[in-house]
Amino acid sequence: MSDERKTLILTGASRGIGHATVKRFAAAGWRVITCSRMAFSEDCPWEAGPEDHVQIDLSDLENIDHGVATMLERLDGAPLNALVNNAAISPKGPSGERLNTLTTNLRQWRDVFHVNFYGPVVLARGLIEALQAGHGSIVNVTSIAGSRVHPFAGTAYSTSKAALASLTREMAGDFGAFGVRVNAISPGEIETAMIGPEYQALAEEIPMARLGRPEEVASLVYYLCSEQASYINGAEIHVNGGQHV
Repeated sequence: MSDERKTLILTGASRGIGHATVKRFAAAGWRVITCSRMAFSEDCPWEAGPEDHVQIDLSDLENIDHGVATMLERLDGAPLNALVNNAAISPKGPSGERLNTLTTNLRQWRDVFHVNFYGPVVLARGLIEALQAGHGSIVNVTSIAGSRVHPFAGTAYSTSKAALASLTREMAGDFGAFGVRVNAISPGEIETAMIGPEYQALAEEIPMARLGRPEEVASLVYYLCSEQASYINGAEIHVNGGQHV
């Protein structure tokens, strides 16, 4: 086993599960290259600076191609050990209401699928050689909303997450021959900045009777990217306190 420092590329690093994931990997000594729509903030609670951040708009496919090129420049020939596709958007109506099949316009459908579904495809394909060199792992972040009608998550978001779960299985079959594992995690109700007071009522439906913590999700992401999960491929693992049962 090589003692070289391992590298993770993570999308959607600016808050919540993304923040917790950065901190979990950084604590284990990994180099973390973060990607988000926002420029690097000096307030980020980890040591890496702007040299390990890529500003990328996943809703713009041409911008994704440019972002992949920038990521490869940052790697500078080094192997990539993990890619975590965590970025996602879920548009709301003018008053913050859930958008359903009838009220989601085509531009919103397009943007959601570009970020939540096409983005992971383009990134994984563009980084395949670096991932192969690092015997890497890809983790796609899906959602409990991809398997049931959710009271707050919009239709486009939920549909894109269902598609991402299916894509994970396809990628596991395609990437396995290159020595790259592909799995998904499906969080339930996790306490992040996106969670409003209305979500607290959902805790009553959860067998463990509480919302999850970002750190609990990040721990599973780390496990799936570790050698302890070396024969896990094509799985989607629920992180929801039993809400799916």
